[in-house]
Amino acid sequence: MTLPNVSVVTPTYLRPEEVVGLLENLSSQSFLPFELVLVDGAPPDERATEDALRPRISALPFKVNYIRHGGGTAIQRNIGIEAAQGDFIAFIDDDIRLEVSFLEVILHAFSADREQHVGGIVGYRVNEHFTPQQAMRWRWYRRLGLLTTYEPGRYDFETGYPINANMQTPFGGVRAVDFMTTACAVWRRTVLDTGLRFDEFFKDYGVLEDAHFSLTAGKRWQLLQCGDARCRHEHSPRGRVNRKRVGFKCVVNYYYVFQDIAGPLRRSQKYRFWRYQMFELSRVLASGLRRMRFTDFQEAFGRLQGFLAVSRGAADPRRCKCDS
Repeated sequence: MTLPNVSVVTPTYLRPEEVVGLLENLSSQSFLPFELVLVDGAPPDERATEDALRPRISALPFKVNYIRHGGGTAIQRNIGIEAAQGDFIAFIDDDIRLEVSFLEVILHAFSADREQHVGGIVGYRVNEHFTPQQAMRWRWYRRLGLLTTYEPGRYDFETGYPINANMQTPFGGVRAVDFMTTACAVWRRTVLDTGLRFDEFFKDYGVLEDAHFSLTAGKRWQLLQCGDARCRHEHSPRGRVNRKRVGFKCVVNYYYVFQDIAGPLRRSQKYRFWRYQMFELSRVLASGLRRMRFTDFQEAFGRLQGFLAVSRGAADPRRCKCDS
């Protein structure tokens, strides 16, 4: 029996230390990847990642395809998909550290799907689990009835909100989900061979491009989370953007996904979306006033800019796809 090949696709930006850690981590897998496609979005005159990579390549138990290409993580992953040669494509972020059996466990889960209905399987990040009781905002979501589902990994098609998978308690086996992160997910090559790619609307810093990608795939394929495929997210501080930009994207990107996946939206869906967004704006402002934290005010201002951008059509999928 021929074993499948796994291509790991990783976008990176000014994180040479994280890339070195990723190389070491992948080298210790019980099932080794066939290749790493590393897409470096650093400016042309920045060579730190390339310099860190060069002396290590010859000693690695897999090949490395190093590509220089910017545009943000969605664009970089598309470049990686085109270059990857494996039977499975694993999207692994540069600051994710897989447990030694991660790839082996996920491939075993795929092998149980004899009819190949499962398109993608995402792992479980052991250091990001929280309970709703630990997050006050989730208690308020329930009290105010802001959402219509609270099951981790599901998408609220009435409100336009992906339910945080980190609420999922540790578990064994697999469970169905509507969307998957790109931090630690593996996809069948056949899914991507249908032409599925990350939407180029999600340029530069990524917010929700992974949900849009997997929700699109979920119209045809089953998606699973595997609780036995575990990893840790090291949360690198490098390559991040300020909270103002994040706040903007948490309005514009969320509305874009909602429209494109669940649209045309009914009046009740739009009402629920904006009610939720107003709560989030109020929550961030209240946090800023209580703690006098500048970054909260940055995010609130970014959200207000997002409200204005949506009103001007910046999140209309039909307009955005025609412009591109």
